[in-house]
Amino acid sequence: MYSKTTCGVTVTVTPYFLEDQSSPQENHYVWAYQVNIKNTSSTTVRLNHRNWLIIDANGKIINVQGDGVVGEFPMLKPGESYEYTSGTPLKTSNGIMQGFYLMTQDGGEQIKIDIPTFSLDSPYNKKKLH
Repeated sequence: MYSKTTCGVTVTVTPYFLEDQSSPQENHYVWAYQVNIKNTSSTTVRLNHRNWLIIDANGKIINVQGDGVVGEFPMLKPGESYEYTSGTPLKTSNGIMQGFYLMTQDGGEQIKIDIPTFSLDSPYNKKKLH
């Protein structure tokens, strides 16, 4: 589990390797990740935009951005949480993800909420000992 708080909004991510959807012999590895967004600030916030960087073990970067998350634009009053699950495939057995959300506060001010960097690890990682 990975967690980060920015401007009173805590984003917690828990990644899961999906063995049943992966095919290592074809260099196809799939993860799901559960995201919990908790508003610990004193103002209501609305999630408008997401921006993810997905980086595989070869350093290939995929930038995924768009409006809302999973087709929704959650509005969180102080103390409320929102949770969703998404996923990503990679051609390597491990990688990392990071990103941010753009949210609007009650008064219309836009804030950038960091998503913690988290690792995508599979049981097929090739370990190197030095």
